[in-house]
Amino acid sequence: MLRAAVAIASALLVLFIAVPLATLYLHLAPARFAATIVSPAALAALRISLLTTAASLALTLALGTPLAYALARGRFPGRGVVDALVDLPIVVPPAVAGLALLFAFGKYGAAAPVLDALHVRIAFTTFAVVLAQLFVGAPFYVRAARAGFASVDRVYEEASATLGMGPLRTFARVTVPLALPALAGGAVLAWARALGEFGATIMFAGNLQGVTQTLPLAVYLGLESGDLDLASALAVVLVTIALAVVAAARVLERRAA
Repeated sequence: MLRAAVAIASALLVLFIAVPLATLYLHLAPARFAATIVSPAALAALRISLLTTAASLALTLALGTPLAYALARGRFPGRGVVDALVDLPIVVPPAVAGLALLFAFGKYGAAAPVLDALHVRIAFTTFAVVLAQLFVGAPFYVRAARAGFASVDRVYEEASATLGMGPLRTFARVTVPLALPALAGGAVLAWARALGEFGATIMFAGNLQGVTQTLPLAVYLGLESGDLDLASALAVVLVTIALAVVAAARVLERRAA
């Protein structure tokens, strides 16, 4: 009786997830999908998404790797606060994240006097998209990288030191390779989160075609304007990428384990 109840409940939830996603693929015929995906609007959104997610991932790796290492190995005052603060964007609603970025870097934000003096505008530019993606995606990488660095046995690093390698060479040639599966898994998740970001982007960067309109925003605009073919085609692209990301993350998790 218990097994039957578990099986039915599990099947219902799996179907609830699988059926709506499957209908995205069934909505458009292959010919209509091919014609829609090469439209100017679709290509512009794809280009902006690829450029901005590449930039946000580069910033995530450059800034998140040292932070993850410090959290995994360092002992410093306020470490618990920093650890919690890094995780905060994961649970903060995306619209709130966008509003916070706008209050910080917008035309009338806290950093406005400095930005005005430098003649720099961030809000509602392509760079604003990158910052929004960095804000929501970086914590996923830092969490994974922190766990990866913590799992590296220090015996290997100590052996490297006895062979004459300095701290930087040991980090680059011993610590990072041993933690690489976790780092790669975190990078994949951070990139995927950045690719799917909607709320923070539309609040902080707007929805300007060819400038700030990413794939999720183009899906929303297609739905609002009645262009269901465009919305469906881009949704299929996003779901397909998500499936690939999930598969890659599973492989990397197994290797890390």
